[in-house]
Amino acid sequence: MSKSDDAENPLLEETVDRANRSNALTKIRYRRGKAVADQVCYPQQNYSHTPELEFDFNKVDLKLVLLILLAYISAGGVCFYVARYEIKGNKTDGIVDAIYLCIVTMTTVGYGDLVPDSTRAKVLACVFVFVGMAVVGLLLSKAADNIVENQEILLVKAMHMRERFSEVEILKEVESNRGKYKFLTVLVLLLMLVFVGTIFLYEKEGFDLFDAFYCVCATVTTLGYGDKSFSTRGGRIFAAFWILMSTICLAHFFYSLAELYTERRRKSLLKWVLSKRFTISDFEAADLDHDKVVSPAEFVVYKLKEMGKISEGDVSMVMEMFKILDVDHSGTISTEDLESSNT
Repeated sequence: MSKSDDAENPLLEETVDRANRSNALTKIRYRRGKAVADQVCYPQQNYSHTPELEFDFNKVDLKLVLLILLAYISAGGVCFYVARYEIKGNKTDGIVDAIYLCIVTMTTVGYGDLVPDSTRAKVLACVFVFVGMAVVGLLLSKAADNIVENQEILLVKAMHMRERFSEVEILKEVESNRGKYKFLTVLVLLLMLVFVGTIFLYEKEGFDLFDAFYCVCATVTTLGYGDKSFSTRGGRIFAAFWILMSTICLAHFFYSLAELYTERRRKSLLKWVLSKRFTISDFEAADLDHDKVVSPAEFVVYKLKEMGKISEGDVSMVMEMFKILDVDHSGTISTEDLESSNT
């Protein structure tokens, strides 16, 4: 097979794609502390380096999140305070009630202990509930995810405190079992928040222990039946912080549980792919250029497809980029090709 043939028929022939059943497991993983330095290029694009101008929601600045959250709560507190005479229910203090109602609206808990009682107040509540959900969904959840990831190393150290592990070994352990430690970290935080909320309601709000736990469960799941809620000034100050943290933590708990399940499925698939026999049918599928031999590149591509890590479309896109960089169509990329493609 000549080099020109290799360039014209590059790992793109139709194959028996056995990765279809595992494509649902494919996902983009972001490694903590690793900046994305490479620019994805497509055909007919300029390959010269250009600065990234898009906002990266996967690396949210915590200070920015806190600033946006403070602005939202301040605006909501002021608006609900101005409309306090158009809100009915069990009231304690004007400013505290306004901030409390803002948080309850933002997290969609909706106890019903404070409710809008005029058209203007209802419109205000509608606006703040949608804006609040956007803030929680786009910013606070990402910031919470970053905070949880930063606690994973502390959790691993605590679990292996009697064993001697270097920082490199601990980081390697976290990376290889990311889903497991993220799930355990969120579970510990959630249990702590449930415990703190239950004790506070028992001690400060006068609930019996079961009713306190019941109110906590109704709150963190955003059921908000309304039969039990925070009714004192001090309780609502506490609730303004606790409700926000606990509802986001529960959402992350179920998200990390799904991630853990997906990670275990992925590892199981990986183990199966690497341990199964390489049969004649596998050989024929991996021999993309039909030259009766399987090169290392063909074998790697075939196995990656089986694992669901890449698809035919991914290979096609990369090979289109290769063709553009291979200016002299020799089947290889040389420094001369790069100089020619950049002119």
